[in-house]
Amino acid sequence: MFKNRENLCESVIGSMSPKTTWQDEVFLAESCKERFLTTEDIPELQACGVHMAGMAKLFDGYRIERESVSVHTFVFTQEGSGILTTSTFVAEIEPYTLVVLPAGTSFRFELNPQQNYWKMAWMLIPDTPQWQHMAGLGQAIVPFGECEQVWSLLNLLYFEIGGRASFRKLLSSEIVRLLTGFEPKSTNTTSRVQALYNEIESSLHLNWTVAEMAKRVFVSEEQLNRVTKSLFQLSPRSKLIHLRMDKAVSLLHHQEWSVTMISHRLGYKDPYNFSHRFKKHFGQSPSQYRKSLRH
Repeated sequence: MFKNRENLCESVIGSMSPKTTWQDEVFLAESCKERFLTTEDIPELQACGVHMAGMAKLFDGYRIERESVSVHTFVFTQEGSGILTTSTFVAEIEPYTLVVLPAGTSFRFELNPQQNYWKMAWMLIPDTPQWQHMAGLGQAIVPFGECEQVWSLLNLLYFEIGGRASFRKLLSSEIVRLLTGFEPKSTNTTSRVQALYNEIESSLHLNWTVAEMAKRVFVSEEQLNRVTKSLFQLSPRSKLIHLRMDKAVSLLHHQEWSVTMISHRLGYKDPYNFSHRFKKHFGQSPSQYRKSLRH
């Protein structure tokens, strides 16, 4: 079931492309529900460095497109799924992730039609030094396990509009504490690409494509190519082949692994294709290499 949903989502995203022209627009279907938290209603937010926040439960249709907004945009997904389009990538927004869009970014959010449900919270943050540790991520979607806490705190704040100022201050401070203490695994494109190849090395059996690799680190294929060449002096495809061939050499030392088993373990469904690639890379077939180990 999950694989089928993933394939459906990939087909949706695969038909979409990064945008080059933008316009400010918004659409919410009648079944969508959204609550706003403004600094007029909750002045404690402004004191904590937050411009505006909100919560949304989206059904049946939703999209918002903005051109080069002047504040940072953070989106916390708790359930369901959305789709983010920027000038460099299109990606699915999954539960327990944080979308970071620095000030000056143009973007488009929309409901993932395969899920038709998206429960998320959002915050608009002024471009100040207080938030540089997060804005420094660039345009990114990163794991964030506290999405449910952020939703709950914002929900409590909403019901304190016109209520206890001291409680609102406590809730606002707790939200900021969660974000201030957030330490992303990757703070720039280079480290994200390095982490990508570490992930690939542990999952060589998967059907990796350059397009999928670029999507994983939220960059264009051209940018992935530039960063990979800078790091390894190889193209992404060549780096993938090198990882597979290096692992093949290691596995060929173990006689209990047949060439067919190794080829499947490294993502080659056809053992002949694997042998051809190995010979092109090392000048001899896997079987010849294994025999040479006995001498």
